Amino acid sequence: MKNTDKPARPAAPVTHKPRNSKALSHRLGRLRQPGSAGTLPQFRPADAPQPGRNVVLDCGWGRLLFARTFEDDATLLITLKDEAPRSRDIAFYVGEPHVLLSRAPQEIFLDPSHTFRLDLSTYRPGGRRPRGITIRRLGVEGDAAGINAVYAACGMVQVREDFFTGERDNRPVSYFVAQDEKTGEIVGTVTGIDHKRLFDDPEQGASLWCLAVHPQARQPGIGEGLVRTLSEHFQARGLAYVDLSVLHDNDKAIGLYEKLGFRRVPLFSVKRKNAINEKFFAQPVESYEALNPYARLIVDEALRRGIHVEVTDAEGGFFRLAHGGRTIHCRESLSDLTSAVAMSICDDKAVTRRFAEGAGLAVPEQISADAPEAERQAFLEKHGKLVVKPARGEQGRGISVGVSTTEALGTAIKQALQVCDRVLLEACFEGEDLRLVVIDYRLVAAAVRRPPRVVGDGHAPIRRLIEQQSRRRAAATGGESRIPVDVETKRCLAEQGLDLDTVLDEGREITVRKAANLHTGGTIHDVTESVHPDLVDAACRIAKAIKIPVVGIDFMVRDPAEPDYVFIEANERPGLANHEPQPTAERFIELLFPGSRAHPGT
Repeated sequence: MKNTDKPARPAAPVTHKPRNSKALSHRLGRLRQPGSAGTLPQFRPADAPQPGRNVVLDCGWGRLLFARTFEDDATLLITLKDEAPRSRDIAFYVGEPHVLLSRAPQEIFLDPSHTFRLDLSTYRPGGRRPRGITIRRLGVEGDAAGINAVYAACGMVQVREDFFTGERDNRPVSYFVAQDEKTGEIVGTVTGIDHKRLFDDPEQGASLWCLAVHPQARQPGIGEGLVRTLSEHFQARGLAYVDLSVLHDNDKAIGLYEKLGFRRVPLFSVKRKNAINEKFFAQPVESYEALNPYARLIVDEALRRGIHVEVTDAEGGFFRLAHGGRTIHCRESLSDLTSAVAMSICDDKAVTRRFAEGAGLAVPEQISADAPEAERQAFLEKHGKLVVKPARGEQGRGISVGVSTTEALGTAIKQALQVCDRVLLEACFEGEDLRLVVIDYRLVAAAVRRPPRVVGDGHAPIRRLIEQQSRRRAAATGGESRIPVDVETKRCLAEQGLDLDTVLDEGREITVRKAANLHTGGTIHDVTESVHPDLVDAACRIAKAIKIPVVGIDFMVRDPAEPDYVFIEANERPGLANHEPQPTAERFIELLFPGSRAHPGT
């Protein structure tokens, strides 16, 4: 018979600190607690402290519910249902998930993750620590913002702003960060929980959570360094093991953990069915997995709002959205709302420049590569350095930046002609590449884009450093960003007296391409809060001149906080996924479906 009994008044969950009450009575011979993944010792002295009961730990992004400490399934479910909005709670160490799921199948689901365990009694410290990186405990002012920036870049739920102030002295919880020694930026983080200190765990265990490395970090080995640091930290405390949960298809992470000695164990996690977790339990959209990250970001936001999604061509990033009798076809951030005329203006860089000049924007001097050789030579001598680019094209293909010699100019023109039969020469404006995303004629995000760089280790040639950095960029962007090894890369290196076989001194950092396009390995750095109002005004003016509702405007600037700029181009299909945590997808969906709102609790 199905058990429908519920406790009249569940015991209050323990938050942060263990509740070690000797008044709790239970049979010493009990081999398994409800929801337990393992066993408690069969014999404990009657006066020994009992493990905490109903233990809940607030982690800022959600709560961890240690299932084996709960008195029964009903209490665990009631606690799990008390999940806060925009949070992701996890019930960990669920020993009989099939039983727990049967009690609330419409509200909870089995997390499709594996649990891995590292035996600290056999773990041996070692491994080469990442060069140019300092791994330390949380504590410096600004660490919290740095950790959230890493979470956002990795698509993880961020920690609420006030959380770290109160959690810094929480003894059961250890935060480690990886800091770039040159820039001072936080590029990785990991969280560890000491179960002994949290709830007097008789198994002397610990767990690892939220391992994250910024996808734009230049140095290899950061994730391994963080895991080793945390493992050695717990080993020094005399703990027995470290557990972690990782998605079943995250082969890269699983490979790292197995390399370090983690072994899979039959332990399970259960989560609530909410908008954050929707992709793990809802009926998937057909061909969803074949979409690139730029299309997927928008599809995810549409699904959160209850908007119907039909993928019409996954390889091209096409999908159709329908809601309230309104249907709109999209290709990533390009939609039916962008007219063919606006798209054709953006498609031809010479035409776009004329529209920008007509709207009063500062534009660089430009001539066609078809001009007589003497005119091209005079143009080069006048400006010293040129940008050579195809009149039509996207994703940085065929663009050469900083061309300064007649020979290099000829090579760059030939390269651009492979993309388009019309090539433009522009005066090169020294500075940084600024992308402003304008949706519905309002700024939503601004970011500086920087060319790909590598850091020497004293051993590997530049070719290998590029390959390592390219693999990381590809993994972080679903294959959308790689550093090509081509004529432009070789030219950039040659200007620095280098080639692909050069071994850089340890710590030396170089630029391997001058174009900052993200598809060719560039990185992006959010400046939305600091961008100068004159730049915002100029971006909105050109968007209105073209009459395009969604556009990425590119400027060259010396400093995004200063008003000086030169207009470069307008992109009719900006990659919204590059600008998280700015609400680009939310504003895009609201433009398409005014009045739409995400489901409550998202």
